[in-house]
Amino acid sequence: MTAYLKLDHIDKSFMRGGQVSDVLKDIRLTIDKGEFVSIIGHSGCGKSTLLNLIAGLAKVSAGAVLLEDKEVDSPGPERAVVFQNHSLLPWLTVYENINLAVSKVFGGKKSRAERHDWIMRNLDLVQMAHAKDKRPAEISGGMKQRVGIARALAMEPKILLLDEPFGALDALTRAHLQDAVMDIHSRLGSTTIMITHDVDEAVLLSDRIVMMTNGPAATIGEVLPVPLARPRRRIELSSDRTFLRCREAVLKFLYERHRFVEAAE
Repeated sequence: MTAYLKLDHIDKSFMRGGQVSDVLKDIRLTIDKGEFVSIIGHSGCGKSTLLNLIAGLAKVSAGAVLLEDKEVDSPGPERAVVFQNHSLLPWLTVYENINLAVSKVFGGKKSRAERHDWIMRNLDLVQMAHAKDKRPAEISGGMKQRVGIARALAMEPKILLLDEPFGALDALTRAHLQDAVMDIHSRLGSTTIMITHDVDEAVLLSDRIVMMTNGPAATIGEVLPVPLARPRRRIELSSDRTFLRCREAVLKFLYERHRFVEAAE
């Protein structure tokens, strides 16, 4: 059976100052349709670079990214990215920001009325329909990220890519958005890959956690299954044995990697 998404022996190098810098080495991973996978590791291990390769925003140096057995080598609407910075156009309203993406993807496939209904449906998903006529400067950081998520979902992507989407938010807003993403994932069954530094976030949201070794030439050190039933409720999980065991395993991996860095200094 062909993997839905396959990272097939990927290397990524950059040329800096006349020297080759190896960022990623021999990345091998398959992701099933509907799976939620988090990628975690210390700063500089190439997490965001890996996400950019999947998004087609950068090209692999060796190997291949295969989505439904087709090679990914450029950006496309079937892979939508939500960055830590919401990237909304400030002169457009919430509705207009999403309409820009919807018109690009569905301009020749949906009528104006159908596109309107689709935009409002996705705003409803992130509980932002009430703010459709506001501009980004008129809404909070958490609301901007909700709009960014709605814009990505409105493209109806095969893969939703989240690059530390909650990193700049306060703890309470972050928790609310994590719950919103869990709810959306359960409703849509969207295949999701998330970059994070937050161990609890990774365990709470993920079906598997991919743990990266330190750079340069970082690779996948371990892949941890998270066998927690869905739906998940954070209060109940705070004392759940499986949650705590998974959290401990990720922390142990990261701590050991940090010791390697200290020993090399």
